[in-house]
Amino acid sequence: MKILQNSGEPIYQQIANQFKTDILAGRYSQGEHLPSIRGLARDLKISVITTMKAYEELEAEGLVTAVQGKGFYVNAQDSEMLREQHLRKVEDALMEAITAAQVAGMTEDELVETLRTLLRNVSSFQ
Repeated sequence: MKILQNSGEPIYQQIANQFKTDILAGRYSQGEHLPSIRGLARDLKISVITTMKAYEELEAEGLVTAVQGKGFYVNAQDSEMLREQHLRKVEDALMEAITAAQVAGMTEDELVETLRTLLRNVSSFQ
């Protein structure tokens, strides 16, 4: 896990987002145990409180469940919910790209052609 100390994003949010991405991408399976709060805090050289806040955020989103005295476990993920969450990420990234294209003075055709070029370079879309 990579934490950026000088990022504008709080450390607990960086941790939660990385776990969320990994869970939604299937890198953690249902029932899998997340690293202990103390262990993760020690590994990342951060406060236990910061780690706990990240895990609580994941729990509030329904991605994990806390088991008293045992830690946090990954919940089963609804495939339709996963798809919706991924679609929302795509939409957010595309909106950011559109904004950047507008600032750069690109036309709609240039933006669409840039997307097509990028898609051709990604093997899973060929």
